[in-house]
Amino acid sequence: MKKEYLCSFVSTPSCQTGWRCVLAFLLLAGIAGMAVAQPRFTVLSDVVNMGELAYMQPKEVVFEFRNTGTEALTVKSVQSSCGCTQVTWPRTPIAAGEAGQIKATYDARMLGTFQKELEVVTNAAPEPVFLTLQGRVVATPTADGETFSVDLGTVKLSSNVVAFGDVSRGHHPEVVLQVLNNTRTRYKPQLMHLPPYLTARYQPEQLAGGRVGRIFLRLKSDKLKSFGLTQTSIYLARRPGDKVSSENEIDVSAVLLPSFDHLTAEQRATAPRLQLSQDSLDFSTIGRKKKMTQVIRLTNVGQRPLKVSTVQVNGKALTVSLSDRTIQPGRQAKLKVTLTAEHLKAEKQSPGVLLITDDPERPKTVINIGWKAIGR
Repeated sequence: MKKEYLCSFVSTPSCQTGWRCVLAFLLLAGIAGMAVAQPRFTVLSDVVNMGELAYMQPKEVVFEFRNTGTEALTVKSVQSSCGCTQVTWPRTPIAAGEAGQIKATYDARMLGTFQKELEVVTNAAPEPVFLTLQGRVVATPTADGETFSVDLGTVKLSSNVVAFGDVSRGHHPEVVLQVLNNTRTRYKPQLMHLPPYLTARYQPEQLAGGRVGRIFLRLKSDKLKSFGLTQTSIYLARRPGDKVSSENEIDVSAVLLPSFDHLTAEQRATAPRLQLSQDSLDFSTIGRKKKMTQVIRLTNVGQRPLKVSTVQVNGKALTVSLSDRTIQPGRQAKLKVTLTAEHLKAEKQSPGVLLITDDPERPKTVINIGWKAIGR
C-alpha cells in the first residue's frame, strides 16, 4: 500500500514525499527568520512644539530616533511640506540599537502659528513616516526667558538697567543686552555717551527688520577713577542722528573693589581685618528733630594697618565723617552718621553707607539705615 504525506503548507507538485516536505518546511522557516531580521525606525516624538519664534529669526528643532530593529537602518530621504523648512539627516546607515537625529530649521518669515510636516522615507518600511513641527512666530519674542520690556518705538530692549555688581580692580566683566529691530528696515545699534571705562560691540552690527541682536557691554575696571559705587547713563540711538533723552537712557552701575589676587596665603593670614560695633543704625526715634547723629566704631582686629579707601552715602539725607582713614592693628576709628529730617521725604529709597577697605575678607561693607519721619 502506497503511503501519502500531507503537505498542505507547500503548494508544489514536487512535494510528494516526506523528506521533500521537511526540506520545504525548513526552507520556509529560514525565509521567515530572515524576514524578522530587519531595521525599525522608532522616533522619540513625532510632534515637536517649538514655542515662540522671533520674526525673521530662524530656529532649529531636532527629532531624535533610534534603530530598534536588528539590521542597519538607512534614512533614504526627508522631504518638507514647504520651502520654509530646511532639513538634514544622517547619510550613513544607523546600526541596530544606535540613535540618530533629523534636524529641521524653520525660517520664521511669516507671523502667526504654523504647522509643518516632514516625510521620512527609510528602508524599514515601504510607507513613509510623518514628523510634525509647530509653533508661533511673533514680533515681540521672548529672549533668554526675558521679554523685551523696554519699548523705544523703532527698537525694543530687554532692559534699560545694567548692574555689573561687585568688580575687583583689573577684571573686565561683560553684560549682554537683547535688542529687537521693530521695523522692516535695517537698523544699526549704537550706544552714545560711553565713558572711557565702557566699551560696546554689536552682534550683528546691522539688524534686518524684525531681527534680534545682542549688545555686549564690557567694563574696564582699571579705568574707573575710585573704589566704591560708580553710576552713569548711556543712550541707545534709535535712528541716525538720534538725540539723548530719558526715553532712550540706560542706567549703568558698578561697585569697584580692590583686587587681592596677588596676595599669598601668608599675606592673607596677616592682612587687616575690619570689625564693626554694629552693621545697621536705627533713626526711627528722630521724631520732630531736625538732625540726629549716631556713631559706629570700626576696629582693626588684623595684623596690618587697615585702610578705608571709600566712604559713600546714597541720598541727601545722610552725611558722614570718619575720624581716621588708616586704622592701626588693635585700634579704632569713629564713623559719625548724621540724618537730616528735612531731606527724608525726597528719598526714593532708604539711605545707606558704603565702606571700601583693604580687608581681603570684607572689602565691601554696607551699613543699613532704618528711619521714620513725621509726615512720611
